[in-house]
Formats: sequence, structure tokens, C-alpha cells
Amino acid sequence: MDIGVPGARVGHWSDPVGETGCTVLIVPEGTIASCEVRGGAPATRELSVLAPDKTVSVVDAVVLTGGSAFGLAVADGVMRYLEETGRGVPTPGGRVPIVPTLALFDLSAGDPKARPTAENGYAAAAATTGPQAVDGRIGAGTGAYTAHWRGPEQRKPGGLAYAERRFNGIVVAALVVVNAFGDIDDGHSEIALDAVGWLSPPADLANSRMHTTIGVVLTNARIDKVGCRIAAEGAHDGLARALTPPHSRFDGDAFIALATGEVDAGIDTVRLMALAAVTEAIRSVAR
Repeated sequence: MDIGVPGARVGHWSDPVGETGCTVLIVPEGTIASCEVRGGAPATRELSVLAPDKTVSVVDAVVLTGGSAFGLAVADGVMRYLEETGRGVPTPGGRVPIVPTLALFDLSAGDPKARPTAENGYAAAAATTGPQAVDGRIGAGTGAYTAHWRGPEQRKPGGLAYAERRFNGIVVAALVVVNAFGDIDDGHSEIALDAVGWLSPPADLANSRMHTTIGVVLTNARIDKVGCRIAAEGAHDGLARALTPPHSRFDGDAFIALATGEVDAGIDTVRLMALAAVTEAIRSVAR
């Protein structure tokens, strides 16, 4: 299955034994991006440049990776691949690829020493030239689970998920790695108050930072960095509909929103489409 926005390419590297991996999304030149982080325990790289007041507005790729903060090294390999292919912001010393990166915690899923590396990032970037799946326990979703609050014996498989929404020529695609402290909420279930109670002190912090849902929303809409920030807010609204509880202090929930600028669109439309796409993507994991 392809990403629904023309010019976007996805590639993965997966370690099913170690239960970790990484996913790379290479976007068309000139793609604008911003982000929002709502979880309390994020592991990220190059997000400051995405703030609306920063001068660099375009990015070359986004990385979603396992390995917690160790996995952020994946971006080094992706940058090397992009430099070799002539991508990046022009500088007097050559082009510098901009690769924002989001990591999730999967160190306790399989082998805690199995962590995605720069070489794995390069391999995932190179894999974008061929057909790739966009859902399942692959790439950054290889070691993902949900319902961590229920304990290791009752947690449920998570993974990489994809959904898109289309309206009047506008496309909003959501690529999400679901590795949540909470349960997937189909909109009809009772809120698991036991999970809310578990959040109360004295929680075991050393054994609770084992989650995080991260993702990307990509649109062909013509919006600026402020608009991308608003679209990322919509993505988080979709997460809050589909996971209970969302955005805990033990999650590092974060979304990057990107726009290729091909179709005129109102930002409220894009935000609502991002909400719908992320909600559907996350709920699809339970199915």
C-alpha cells in the first residue's frame, strides 16, 4: 500500500527477534513541517527547528524509531543517504538534510540491547525506492504494544498503522506507531478507570516509562508552518479519541505534520481530517 500523498516514500528496517526497528518517510522537496509533543516522556531530535518562529521551514525526511533515545542515532544514517542523493538545506559547506526524529520505548519488548543504528537508518532510507507496507508489526512498530498498564502478561500487540482522508482534492495521510500505556478506545468502551488509578502515586517510575505513540500526518494542502502546527494538534486530538488514557506522563506522544503545498485548503478542514485519519489508524490496530 502506498502513502496517498504524491512524492512521499516509506522505508523500514525491522528486527523481529530483538523486537525493534525504524521507519523512514522521505518527502518531496519543499515540504513544510511543524510538530506538537503532548506526552510527558519524549525522545526526539531536530524538533526545535520545526517551531513556527524558526527560519528553516522545510524538511527532507522524518524518522520514527524504536530503541528509545538510543534509536535517535538512526537519523545519522538517513542524513547520509539524503546527502548522497543531493537533499538538504544549502549552506556554504554543502547541503544539510533536515530529519526530525521521534523515538518510542521498546527496550523491554525483546532484546534490550537490540537498538536501531545509523546503518539501519541508511538501510530504511534506501528501502524507500521500492514498495513497502505501511501497517503491521514492521519498522518502528516491530516492538510496539498497547495496554501496557495491564502488565506484560495482558498487554496487546501494537504496531505501525495507516489511514487517510480525502475531501475536495485534499489528502491527509496518517502514519502512526501505536505503543501506548493505555487501551485502544473504539468509541463504545467504558473508560478503564483502573488505568487512571494506576497513574496515581506511588507509581514505579523506573518500570513505567515503557510506552509512547508517535506519528506523522502528511497532507497535500498548501499551509504554512503555523498551519502544520495546527494539523499536529488535530493529530493529537485523534490520538485522544482512540487511546485511553492519552498523553500520560509515562508516554512521549508526539506528532509531526507535513504539507507538500499542492492544493488550497482551509486549516480547520486539514485539522479535522488529521483528527479523523489518526483516530482510524490507531483503532485499526485493534482490528
